[in-house]
Amino acid sequence: MTAQAAAATADRPSSTWTGWGQWLALVTMTIDHLTRYALPAGWELDWAGASIGRIAFPLFAAMVAWHGLFNTRNPLGYARRILVIGLVAQLPYMMMPRASDAFILNVCFTLATGLAWGAWLHDLLARQRRGELEAYWFVLGVAVSLAVWQLLGDWVEYGHRGLLLIPLFMLAMHYLHQAGDTLAERLTAVAFTLPVLVVAGLMNSSDMAKSFTVATCLVILWLAAGAHRLTPAVPSAMPRRLWLAWYPGHFALIALWLWASGAIG
Repeated sequence: MTAQAAAATADRPSSTWTGWGQWLALVTMTIDHLTRYALPAGWELDWAGASIGRIAFPLFAAMVAWHGLFNTRNPLGYARRILVIGLVAQLPYMMMPRASDAFILNVCFTLATGLAWGAWLHDLLARQRRGELEAYWFVLGVAVSLAVWQLLGDWVEYGHRGLLLIPLFMLAMHYLHQAGDTLAERLTAVAFTLPVLVVAGLMNSSDMAKSFTVATCLVILWLAAGAHRLTPAVPSAMPRRLWLAWYPGHFALIALWLWASGAIG
């Protein structure tokens, strides 16, 4: 290992918290989808989706942002792998009963697009700081990316705000991790956390849902600020095949259940 590679590895934050995050994300997502699509309305379990279920998306977004920023040399390759899961899951996802018949791409498309955008913006900012990019090219690049964001936001789950969350997480995580001991650096890092919390608060309508989403983001930002070092390893790591198969698989099982019960034809 070269000295440069060793320094980069030493500077990389611990990712042990994501082992816990994977289990929590799958459990909360499944609770959300079961209460929304599968369980009878008479059971009155909507509160579970509006509380526990609101943990899932910001947690998935945070883990994708964390891995894209700290744990992979190829964020676009990582985004492509997420996109493959989304393609497999799209058909059973489209079979879920919804109030609207509008065509929507599932959350994997939101995560993959958000990661690609966040990685591109991170590289653009790094090049601009190093003086490799003229200011007008930087402004043009940001303007074009915002135009694409505006176009894609109507087609993906969680919409425009969902697409924003990963780039904002990546910016906040970068500055929180790099912040030194000076007051200016710490205030800058805190300033970059505020857009994350604002977007998280705007993603839901009910006060309960807002509270759970914002609280999840606060915990993630606390981890990025240094608490990741305190996280013990998860006793049982998520099997890779289970992690990759759960999203399309649980939608397929819900669709089968709905078909067997006559809820879908």
